[in-house]
Amino acid sequence: MLAIVCPGQGAQKPGFLSPWLELPGAREALGALSEAGEVDLETHGTVSDADTIRDTAIAQPLLVAAGILAADALAAQPTDESAAGAVAPGAFAAATPADLLAGHSVGEVTASALAGVLSQADAMRLVAVRSRAMATAAAAEETSMAAVVGGVREEVLAAIEAAGLTPANINSAAQVVAAGSAAGVAALGENPPARARVIPLQVAGAFHTPYMAGAREELAAFAPQLSPAAPSVPLVSNAGGESITDGARYLELIVQQVASPVDWQACMATFAARGVTGILEVNPAGTLTGLAKRELKGVGLQNLNSPEDLEAARAFVVEHAGAASDGAER
Repeated sequence: MLAIVCPGQGAQKPGFLSPWLELPGAREALGALSEAGEVDLETHGTVSDADTIRDTAIAQPLLVAAGILAADALAAQPTDESAAGAVAPGAFAAATPADLLAGHSVGEVTASALAGVLSQADAMRLVAVRSRAMATAAAAEETSMAAVVGGVREEVLAAIEAAGLTPANINSAAQVVAAGSAAGVAALGENPPARARVIPLQVAGAFHTPYMAGAREELAAFAPQLSPAAPSVPLVSNAGGESITDGARYLELIVQQVASPVDWQACMATFAARGVTGILEVNPAGTLTGLAKRELKGVGLQNLNSPEDLEAARAFVVEHAGAASDGAER
């Protein structure tokens, strides 16, 4: 059984889209995504520096487009002229080789396009509104985030609460991301929980906390303009690892997610419960497979970071897709 996962903000790197644009059809596909998302994805994915693509209003559309492009390339059929094949927009959603799809934070928007819940254009429209609204909310007050690695979960959560912060991301048994006022994050760093490290994150604000209430309201006002469909395969939500099978439910949860914690540990628990044997992470990959390596022992892992990874990724899909199926609903 195969889960395909999509990374969240912070995974982007300068120039990471450059090799993908060498594939036939990729530049045109990215141009269409740029138009829908109202951002120059080619420039930001090839020549913009790290500080530029750290901007929430740029980073989020860039990540969604990168995942869509990589997935469509994965679904492309190699030809005599190209071992990679031409990128055809919507190719992945039409074939959907995954048994489960999921994404971390904004990666859940990527996953919605791969599952056919939203069209690629609507996914880019959604992330454009989401990213701008979150950037505006983040600029309203000086807030921050920090990863708390190690320690005892109960003691970590108590320390986060004592600092006036919120556990914004439950990433694994060993990692919680705290978010809130910059002063609170600094105080947590000065007085960390026992046997834990506090690592400040290079982000613009306290995402997935009540500080994002304004952004949630803006996204809620926009959401009725979209026409969601049922996912082609279950889409595992950051909201407690729920398997979404209804488009309207997806929209409800993705709106709430802006100001609510991301529970990636619960997503991984759903993978384990469903018998996932392989996890493939789309570009820019490595963060989520890294968490799975520590949390889901024995599960096969594959990163899809460049066209050079396509052959191995396709073999991985063949090996794992449907491997644990016993006739149950996918």
